[in-house]
Amino acid sequence: MSPLSCSSTVVLLSSFIVQVLGQSSSSCSTTLTPTNSIKPSVASGYITALVATGLTDPRSIEFDSSGNLLVVQAGAGIESLQLQDAGGTCITVKSKKTVVQASALNHGLALSQDGKTLYASSAEAAYSWDYDPATSTVSMTNTTLVSNMNTDDHTTRTLLMSQKVNGTLLISRGSTANIDPEAEMLSSGHSQIRAFNLLNITSAGYDFDTDGLRLGWGLRNSVGVAEHPTTGGIYSVENSVDQATRDGMDVHEDNPGEEMNFHGYLNGTEYAPQGSNYGYPYCFAAWAPGDLPMNRNLTVGSQFAIGDQNNTINDTYCAEQTPPRLTFQAHMAPLDIKFNNSGNDGWVTFHGSWDRTDPSGYKVSTIQFANGEPVAPANSNSSYTDIFANANNSVCPNNCFRPVGMAFDSQGRMFVSSDASGEIYVIMRDQASNGTFGGTGSSGSGGGKTSGSQSLRCSVAALIVAILTICLMV
Repeated sequence: MSPLSCSSTVVLLSSFIVQVLGQSSSSCSTTLTPTNSIKPSVASGYITALVATGLTDPRSIEFDSSGNLLVVQAGAGIESLQLQDAGGTCITVKSKKTVVQASALNHGLALSQDGKTLYASSAEAAYSWDYDPATSTVSMTNTTLVSNMNTDDHTTRTLLMSQKVNGTLLISRGSTANIDPEAEMLSSGHSQIRAFNLLNITSAGYDFDTDGLRLGWGLRNSVGVAEHPTTGGIYSVENSVDQATRDGMDVHEDNPGEEMNFHGYLNGTEYAPQGSNYGYPYCFAAWAPGDLPMNRNLTVGSQFAIGDQNNTINDTYCAEQTPPRLTFQAHMAPLDIKFNNSGNDGWVTFHGSWDRTDPSGYKVSTIQFANGEPVAPANSNSSYTDIFANANNSVCPNNCFRPVGMAFDSQGRMFVSSDASGEIYVIMRDQASNGTFGGTGSSGSGGGKTSGSQSLRCSVAALIVAILTICLMV
């Protein structure tokens, strides 16, 4: 090899390795340390990194059209995080800016399709502001869109702006207690999901109890709501009852299960059960049917009655209520659901249990979809795959991340908030990764796991050394 060609080869390879190193998440100049010695685990084929710390109870998150990450901090307001992106999971917070300062805001967050209207919620109402993504600023005053939602206990009011039907805002409202007798009355507005047409709204706004399109009732606390990106189908994930008994027996350890429910479409596509009763406050989905007394052919996902059955409220009555599309392990507390662009994966955050001897949840999982529906049958007990979790749930909840809200960025990377630790993480695919689920740390800021990206860098470096050796020998 001539000196010229050897030199050219070295230059080309040097340029290549710079690109590889630049794409690697471990090239981050800033490393964040997880709060309280949290040790996350990541599934094979994924890498993760800590993006932000020191937030106040971060809940729902959304990206605006300028790439800023909007974060609801419960009891404080909405903050905009301008991110410094060096590629991969090497993402840090460049600056922070308060967008809305309001202690009443606690969870809900959405943006209009054009990105110029910001929506947020308190326990009582849903509001809107004119929003400028270029400056992360809102109008001086807000507009009350939907009111009369104030209840105790479950006070989040999840917001979802439809991407299929312009100007349609969905709101999920939970129950006022673990078992809420008022939820039996449709007129109470408790434990319901409703959709509101903001294009026809008057200055008086809407009343949640009496206005809007009812998508479902008998939904104890469906905090996560999502619209399928191809079919437009509406799904929710449900937090089921605590301290359940049945016919005098304590069954709460593994029953009832958490739920994923389907609510039909917003565009007029016919779905007969739309607006129907999903069972609460009397009927719930079985997760471990073998543990239930008086079990008459109940399977995973079957609706069953808790407490003491009678001539009115019993398993026969419950079988007539709309069942969940999927059922999850009891007490995992699902708080958000998001679909990727293709709609083939539904991501769910499981905030974690308190009503169980062995902690469950505290993780982010995916559910496989095809043609707008989960691939797994309704009676499956293995419908989800864990992607991001705590290495040791026995230290939960005090020394764990507790995932709440999720948002995909324009590159398909998943961002996840953790309210208990005041953090935001990023998760992305790493096709070169050969790690397995359970490895601690991450490949990026705040991590200690050796990923496929690191192996790739080592291989490229070895290749350059070999070629340089050949050049010197010729």
